[in-house]
Amino acid sequence: MFELYEGQTADEAWLKIAADVRAGRKFKPQDGRGGKTLEILHAAISIAEPRQRWVVSRNRPLDLPFALAEVIWILNGRDDAQFIKYFNPVLPRYTGPEANLHGAYGRRLRKHLGFDQLVRAYRALVDQPNSRQVALQIWDGRIDLPSENGEPKSRDIPCNLVSMLKVRDGKLDWAQVMRSNDIYKGLPYNLVQFTTLQEVMAGWIGIEVGGYYHLSDSLHVYKGEEVSFVTQSNAVSANSNLDVLALPFTESNAAWSDLNSVVDLIVDTSTSAESLKRRVEGSQLPEAFRNIARVLVADGLRRRRLHSEVTAMMAGCTNKLYVQMWQRWNETRKATVVSEFEK
Repeated sequence: MFELYEGQTADEAWLKIAADVRAGRKFKPQDGRGGKTLEILHAAISIAEPRQRWVVSRNRPLDLPFALAEVIWILNGRDDAQFIKYFNPVLPRYTGPEANLHGAYGRRLRKHLGFDQLVRAYRALVDQPNSRQVALQIWDGRIDLPSENGEPKSRDIPCNLVSMLKVRDGKLDWAQVMRSNDIYKGLPYNLVQFTTLQEVMAGWIGIEVGGYYHLSDSLHVYKGEEVSFVTQSNAVSANSNLDVLALPFTESNAAWSDLNSVVDLIVDTSTSAESLKRRVEGSQLPEAFRNIARVLVADGLRRRRLHSEVTAMMAGCTNKLYVQMWQRWNETRKATVVSEFEK
């Protein structure tokens, strides 16, 4: 039997999950790789407005720079740990110390099979919009299935398995299938990742975004403080996300590539603050993409301990939701000794 969580926004759907955890219903104790969990099987999550992809009400606010950097990392087909570890230094605790991540979604989608699955899907749906055969493969049983004794092949086995794309009524629907999904650490970021891919693909095809449908075969939260963080989460009044990331194919790829180069500059600690500021404000990126760059550069300036420069950079961000999320995240970060993505 499926457990269904529906919402107009990602935040609304996530809060319904949190309410069930808080009420102590449906979720059952289950041992997991990282410890004891509360779990339900076969959870279906639907989001009617996928561009409202941000879980803003989570206690311990989402790490906005990390979430945005991860999207850029995926869309540019990367698997290098250095890029993403800059924004999440504790990541090796979960993925291992390797220089390249075994289960990196971007590489799996854009390079692993020997061709770019995103580009193939785009071209197929432009030519045959009624197709039911467009499925993007992330899981690879050859390297992801456990050994015969049940031992994992890597510490970084993909949780996401497959994406299924359908064009119906002039809109792109996206169904995402996951074998395992952490309510606190994983799900909010997964929703950002794959609804962004959905919006990007819709822009390539030249159609609107439809519904987003997310199947978690194991939806769980680790016992201890993470359960308390989920149960203490209450609805936060938030701005809507008005930035549009849907662009035609060529313009879109150029924009994501440009953001990729911005992040490379940020990660290079020899890059000066002035160079970072010039790179953002002098770019020809559409405003929605410049807002992403502003958030990431602000984080780079913060890591360089240039706090007045951080304030000035975020003052230029025209996405009010990003500004709100940055402020909540930064206030919590400063008040917390260690968080799940402590810098």
